[in-house]
Amino acid sequence: MPELEHTTSTDARPPKGETSVEELTRAQTQHARRVAESRATVPDLSATITVDMEAAAELLASLTPSEGGAPSLGFEDLVVKAAALALREAPRANGAYRDGRFERYTRVNVGIVTTTADGAATPVLFDADTRSVLELAAARVRLAGRARDGSLTHPEQNGGTFTLTSLAEFGVRHVASLLHQPQAAALAMGAVESRAVVREGAVVARRVVELTLSCDHRILHAADAGRLLRRLRELLEQPTLLTR
Repeated sequence: MPELEHTTSTDARPPKGETSVEELTRAQTQHARRVAESRATVPDLSATITVDMEAAAELLASLTPSEGGAPSLGFEDLVVKAAALALREAPRANGAYRDGRFERYTRVNVGIVTTTADGAATPVLFDADTRSVLELAAARVRLAGRARDGSLTHPEQNGGTFTLTSLAEFGVRHVASLLHQPQAAALAMGAVESRAVVREGAVVARRVVELTLSCDHRILHAADAGRLLRRLRELLEQPTLLTR
């Protein structure tokens, strides 16, 4: 049996290499605290639904922005509008669990998670259920720009009753969002992509998206999540309902 060769490492470098330390900004510290509290204190439930977006794509193509500066319309704007209308029909989802009680809000204000240099900000689209898709798109683009240059005001980031996170631009298919306390629910949107699906017994290519609803299980149950997601799918697959 051959003898094993014993070698001694002469590499004196630290096993992980040189270590650098980066102090958190105020925004990063607040974000770290909020997400840790959310994960530690909220009994969350998540559910996912797949939505056919072919009709939604046709609607986007047909919408003619007004003169004098066209907003950048996208699938996200349709999802915001659909979520706002669905929340109006499910008031407990547009609410919160706070201090052992349920709160329900009369305004539907959708926060949009936006990437910034410090991580993320969440500007709010107020009264999203009563605003047109074009109005929502224009507001989203304007607020996203303010979030990235750090000029968002305190009122523009507060008062949200529901939150949307989208990783569509990165091609991510599925994502689940942490809840923004004390909100009862949050929606996460993946990329709209072509997939092979079965329609009337035939395999065809259709544009679809996965939407994942995260809920505070103290206020919303699995059936509540299912009904809300079903309504979202109905609205997005019949998108003319979003323009009335």
